[in-house]
Amino acid sequence: MYYIGYDLGSSSVKAALIDAKTGRSVGVTNYPEKEMAIIAVETGWAEQDPEAWWKNIAKVTEKLLAQTSISSNKIKGIGISYQMHGLVVVDKAGKSLRPSIIWCDSRAVSIGNDAFTGVGEDKCVSNLLNSPGNFTLSKLKWVKENEPELYEKIDKLLLPGDYIALKLTGEATTTISGLSEGIMWDFNQNKPADWLFDYMGISTDLIPTIVPTFSDQGRVTKSAAEEIGLPAGIPVLYRAGDQPNNALSLNAFHPGEIAATGGTSGVVYAITDSTVTNESSRINNFAHVNYTIDKPRIGKLLCINGAGIQYSWMKQNVVSTEDSYNDMNNLAGSVPVGSEGLRILPFGNGAERMLNNKNEGASIFNLNFNKHNKSHLLRASLEGIAFSFVYGIEILKNDGVNISAIRAGNDNLFRSEIFSNTIATLVNTNINIMDTTGAIGAARAAGVSTGDFDTLNDAFSENEHVMTYHPLKDKKAYTDTYEIWKNDLENKYNN
Repeated sequence: MYYIGYDLGSSSVKAALIDAKTGRSVGVTNYPEKEMAIIAVETGWAEQDPEAWWKNIAKVTEKLLAQTSISSNKIKGIGISYQMHGLVVVDKAGKSLRPSIIWCDSRAVSIGNDAFTGVGEDKCVSNLLNSPGNFTLSKLKWVKENEPELYEKIDKLLLPGDYIALKLTGEATTTISGLSEGIMWDFNQNKPADWLFDYMGISTDLIPTIVPTFSDQGRVTKSAAEEIGLPAGIPVLYRAGDQPNNALSLNAFHPGEIAATGGTSGVVYAITDSTVTNESSRINNFAHVNYTIDKPRIGKLLCINGAGIQYSWMKQNVVSTEDSYNDMNNLAGSVPVGSEGLRILPFGNGAERMLNNKNEGASIFNLNFNKHNKSHLLRASLEGIAFSFVYGIEILKNDGVNISAIRAGNDNLFRSEIFSNTIATLVNTNINIMDTTGAIGAARAAGVSTGDFDTLNDAFSENEHVMTYHPLKDKKAYTDTYEIWKNDLENKYNN
């Protein structure tokens, strides 16, 4: 028997099958191969059609079953991971009323900022562990203000993963973790933040039924089964946003454990048991997948927009078109630590929350035309991105995180020895690189709900360990260079 996991991103849907006995992956694929369209009617807007997500769920299921030659009748449960912070609104029939306002849409920034001031910053920080920000509830307030006739037809507000679960089961449900990512959960009162809904003029009746993250969340209906090719009656067993799910996939559940990703943007997601924050304006705090009222597990999320996109820019504009990322890493390795004085701030991909939403672009310092070449630019690029991760981890430490372990997926940035060694050395913590995906994690999590895996650790003990980066003994060159880079950063963004 097998579990299937879906990972709904903004570019594609990934799907994985895992063996219910061993937890081993037997197949992973994605659909579509060409990125899903993002609708931008106005500058700063970003929308997607929820029905397109559902159609792609059907396509990726068909593709995965054909690829693995596994009968759908052997699938015993479903796990769902999804792009966070999006808004889907549906009517009483469960039909979406408008395109989803997704995670990277910025239209509700001012609404969230006004609410932060209007209800009181202290109350937001102590109860929500966040400012209302440009998150799901603020987006719904935008719909209320700008599309009142449509708003009156809304029966439930959903996150993207909630919508997929609705399409599968016919039941509108959500989770505490999901409500926290939409900044709708009050951690002090252990219930939805009705006072914030009241301030926004939104009825809490729009909140769907709350179900545990690991639980039988409904069964696949006959009509859904006909559409996607899975047997009717199998349960949806797990649901979580992509960053909590990524941490789950990397076996990060306990205080002090960090899950990191180094894609176009970078993410540091740290687990803590504290429901207090000092850094609510620079990081976000969400209920982790194993959060309970008795044993709170909070994921402190720090996002760095200007991460891998900078190294990608170097690939497109600095090196030869034939050069691979591995070739670039080798060129960077020919230059000593510190890039002979060349330094780069990588923040050129929009406003950076950890820099208090400053958006002043990337910067190059101390470029010497008689000394520096493309190898120096590549090393300074990798060092600058690594330094931004270290700077972010310092913010997390200031917010009470005591680091015990860092785990990361086997992506381009973490394959670079320069990048990973720099972080490991400056943070003085091993970095374990694991070969897994969000879809595999969601599938394994489904097995936790049924008891096929006794504990979360059992479910993820079969992750393939790729390698470990250890802190280097000779740290002086790294610490000296980082302090100069940090001085550049604070002089630029604090003035």
